[in-house]
Amino acid sequence: MSVDVSELVRLRSRHPEAIAEAAARRTRRPLLNDNGRLMIVAADHPARGALGVGGRSLAMANRADLLERLCLALSRPGVDGVLATADILDDLLLLGALDGKVVLGSMNRGGLQGARFELDDRFTGHRPEDIERLGFDAGKLLLRIDYDDPGSLTTLESAGRAVDAMAERRLPVFVEPFISRRDESGRLRNDLSAEAVTRSIAIASGLGGSSAYTWLKVPVTANPDDMAEVMATSTLPAVLLGGEVGDDQDGAYEKWRGALQLPTVCGLVVGRSLLYPADGDVAAAVDTAVGLL
Repeated sequence: MSVDVSELVRLRSRHPEAIAEAAARRTRRPLLNDNGRLMIVAADHPARGALGVGGRSLAMANRADLLERLCLALSRPGVDGVLATADILDDLLLLGALDGKVVLGSMNRGGLQGARFELDDRFTGHRPEDIERLGFDAGKLLLRIDYDDPGSLTTLESAGRAVDAMAERRLPVFVEPFISRRDESGRLRNDLSAEAVTRSIAIASGLGGSSAYTWLKVPVTANPDDMAEVMATSTLPAVLLGGEVGDDQDGAYEKWRGALQLPTVCGLVVGRSLLYPADGDVAAAVDTAVGLL
């Protein structure tokens, strides 16, 4: 579909209540589809200043283009829903693109990409009460832990309280954990070794006073063959994240295909690699990912 930016601006400026009205009349559905699988397209990167895809540093900066890609992805058979921040979800509500879809609100976006305070990842996005008020289906939080950075403790405590608040509302929350560290240039890197991912899963699984509504959103390890042992760390349901794929789209599909056979892995939450594939064919990239499920 073609996005009319002028119409979105008109609604936002003259009828801001239209967003809440669209949320109230949105058709909802269960979190999981009939075969117990979940395919979510992620687009919460811009709110953390992470606009790059491959060699294009501002690939996600054009909002109309991003919305058109999202609407195309959401229209493909087998796509269950979307993960995004309020600004993007509000646009999708106004466009009528969220009916019958699972909607995940992105909760902590304060750890801006490249900032010195990147690991002090405060909750600047959806609050649990916002997700409940808007009738959304779940929330997602990012939990990066650097044993040498005190900011990680702030994020860890805040994440625990967010898990509590979501459980009180009986709303699922997807926790995306990493063990992270800074390289020689000061850039934050996520450790995808089997040991690091195992530790991150163990830490994330124990957050809050109840894990009843907690899901995990995890990467495929550097060596995909390690995933069976890594995922044995927890009984929480999990989805795989896409992460940086680069030009090796087929390689990413194969990594996901193997991990999706594990008993706790219920689906995929993938963003840039599907919305901005190297060959430009969003529909084909999405359809291939859906086929893995």
